[in-house]
Amino acid sequence: MTFASRLAIVALASLLATGTAFAQTAAPAAKTDTAATVDKKAPKERTAESLECSKQADAKGLKGKERKKFRRDCMKEAKAGTAAPAADKK
Repeated sequence: MTFASRLAIVALASLLATGTAFAQTAAPAAKTDTAATVDKKAPKERTAESLECSKQADAKGLKGKERKKFRRDCMKEAKAGTAAPAADKK
């Protein structure tokens, strides 16, 4: 046998051996705890403070980062116990 024929046989054998490495594996087991995944996707209930701050932001016509900042400050003040958020600080 020549070197070229030995090389061809080794190449063919390695191709056949790698075929099993790429074989399809079994499908993963189905999750049995579907209730936990449903709870994660359920929308959270909004508090009265959150709704009030959103209404105030809507009334001021705030959008984007300004709205987010206003609502964050409003929620902090609402949790602290103040009745209404401070006036716009510009």
